[in-house]
Amino acid sequence: MYRYIFFDLDGTLTDSKEGILNCVKYALEKMGRPIPGEDVLLQFIGPPLHESFMVRCGFTAAEAERAVEWFRERYNTVGKFENTAAPGMAELCARLKERGCVLALTSSKPEAQCIPICERFGFAPCLETIVGSAPGKDWKKADVLREAMRRLQLTEADRAEILMVGDRKYDVLGAAECGIDCVGVEFFGYAEENELAEAGAVAVVQTPEALEPFILQH
Repeated sequence: MYRYIFFDLDGTLTDSKEGILNCVKYALEKMGRPIPGEDVLLQFIGPPLHESFMVRCGFTAAEAERAVEWFRERYNTVGKFENTAAPGMAELCARLKERGCVLALTSSKPEAQCIPICERFGFAPCLETIVGSAPGKDWKKADVLREAMRRLQLTEADRAEILMVGDRKYDVLGAAECGIDCVGVEFFGYAEENELAEAGAVAVVQTPEALEPFILQH
């Protein structure tokens, strides 16, 4: 049975599309680069920002680092509030905690940004720990998961009881790298068609109502 539930943030606990896309556009404008179509912009939801600017926009490592700085300039003041909670997820987290599950937030977003978002939307009281990228870092999902395990004092023997919940292949692949199962969620449709299943998710669910029995029955 899964006892430790690790939640992604963007696209899983919250619908962060508006804030992320607006901040990507802001960064590109500051860099003097054209704004791509929404199909490209949506790919910024999930993976580390530095990687996205290099892969999606063809930036060099140095250019990507500067773009991330511009992104965070707007995100830290405005973008983090252009966000809404996924319907029913705060209530689901509360019920899981009541049943004895240990919940954690595991996001590649900077930890200092994750904390106020979780507090604002009512997730923080249910979370044993909130883990994001360390200051000045742009961690991959596996790095974040390892840090969450360290904080919760989990070992190799506990891996079978850990479940990652995320909306992109990066969550699934990062969990697999750490020997952890991942259930994919398609609350907002940010993943490409069949992306989660093809990445190896143990299940893919469409709603919080479908997620709850999966967690409790496995």
